[in-house]
Amino acid sequence: MVVIVLDLAPEKLRGMLTRWMMETKPGVFVGKLNSMVRDKVWQMIQDFSIKGALMIYAAPNEQGFQIAMHGEPQRSVVDLDGLQFIKIR
Repeated sequence: MVVIVLDLAPEKLRGMLTRWMMETKPGVFVGKLNSMVRDKVWQMIQDFSIKGALMIYAAPNEQGFQIAMHGEPQRSVVDLDGLQFIKIR
């Protein structure tokens, strides 16, 4: 399972993401992607100039997921001994 949250994403990017994922709310996408497609989708998101993007995906760690961020989101990821936490600026 992959969850992507975009801040102020252009319609073109949102439309492209709906090829692989469901847009549950404006800018919130959910889907089941393999790692190759997930990485290509994330690269596509990074190629657009958007304010901020967050991706959460399943990973074989203690939390069971990994967090990736791009741009200037209001929150940041802090890694403490292998556990990821969200820090509000």
